[in-house]
Amino acid sequence: MYSNILVPVVVDEEAKTHTAIKAAIAMADPGARITLLHVLETIPVYVSDYVPADYMLTARESVVKRLDDLASEIPNGHAAIADGRPGPRITRWADENGIDCIVIASHQPALSDILLGSVAGHVVRHAKSAVHVVR
Repeated sequence: MYSNILVPVVVDEEAKTHTAIKAAIAMADPGARITLLHVLETIPVYVSDYVPADYMLTARESVVKRLDDLASEIPNGHAAIADGRPGPRITRWADENGIDCIVIASHQPALSDILLGSVAGHVVRHAKSAVHVVR
């Protein structure tokens, strides 16, 4: 079905991550590339004085380790990390890397999602590739 699949990952949401990975594997062509992507959000300037100087480096190292471990369990799995706002960064990364399907986990929508939007909602509205949302 798909040969280049992207699975955006939030590293502290194990159950949703595994559900999305299982769906990606089920939709993958033999030999398909499955990439797990985590987007590290930038710390706002008004908060940066209150965050330890090495926080982003430590967070990045931790995320890379976790993604590498997850990707090693997937046939032809790869890990990637990007910086920015998750919704726009996921869709831009997908465009830049020839992704033909994004498999993204979502949650039950809340009032804040209606007012502000969610990452999955942004991806569904703006991705140029197919998007499969799992709950």
